[in-house]
Amino acid sequence: MPATPFAPRPLGPGGPLVPPLGLGSWNTWDRMSEQDAVAIVQRAVAAGAGFFDVAYYNMGPHAENSRTDILFGNALRASGAPREQVFLCGKLWLWDWPRQGFRAQLEESLERAGLDRFDAVVVGDYLASPDLPALVGEVEELRRDGLFAQWGINNWRIDDTRGAIRVAGDTGAAAPAFAQLKYSIARRAMAEGEPYRRLFQAGVLGLQASDVFEGGILAGKLVPARKIGADVGGIRERIVAVYPGLERIAADFGATPAQLAVAFCLADPHVANVLFGASSLSQLEGNLVALELAARDGAALREALAGLQQDTEVAADGTW
Repeated sequence: MPATPFAPRPLGPGGPLVPPLGLGSWNTWDRMSEQDAVAIVQRAVAAGAGFFDVAYYNMGPHAENSRTDILFGNALRASGAPREQVFLCGKLWLWDWPRQGFRAQLEESLERAGLDRFDAVVVGDYLASPDLPALVGEVEELRRDGLFAQWGINNWRIDDTRGAIRVAGDTGAAAPAFAQLKYSIARRAMAEGEPYRRLFQAGVLGLQASDVFEGGILAGKLVPARKIGADVGGIRERIVAVYPGLERIAADFGATPAQLAVAFCLADPHVANVLFGASSLSQLEGNLVALELAARDGAALREALAGLQQDTEVAADGTW
């Protein structure tokens, strides 16, 4: 892995060291030219940010029949990036599971992106709690078949996360190794709240920060022009309202609000890596500055941003 100003961390207990920054795929690769996509992949890998979250958005609230995964696969091949220098994280959806099983989902996702395996997968969120023994068993079967090495969960309720860990322990299956959670300057309840923090502190789970820009709002796009993630707790208007304060604090650190948003999460010692969307090379270059910013000023900027949290009334256990 190329050297970065910020030391890589393991993606969960016993997991591999992963790039501290990762690129998401929702509403990104389909918003740029093929040439730009190749340039972004090449630059990310060269900068030690060769972690790519890849998903086929085709069901539930993401029933968009998006081509972003296909376009990413094309860009990855065209980039010439060595496979050992990239970390690929796929998605498994629960919206139509178990009717649409994980094997069918994974095989379709790999085929669309032109891949033979992922390094890890994330099992997505849900409305009703899933059948955990069946879920853990199905994930384990795919892992043993070599389609990925480890798995994580996305914004699950803490009781289900604990339950999956318990089932894995009882059956000899691999437990979820990391939690991909909404985490930002303004939205911290789950990532910093006591229920999940216990698991991070005990070394049971790693933490992957996602939606760090709140759909672009914390990067200055106060009226997003595209579909963005769920507004848990109905606090989005309050997040928009704190943006001027974020701008002022960012200026104090000689940074942009987007750089501060990434550095804030990186400076949390429990965070393995930070996912963000970049639809241009200039956005990627700007976000790479956050590595040095977090390494140099992490503690100070987290202290300066302490008052901008807006979800103190949102349940930390993942219940809505």
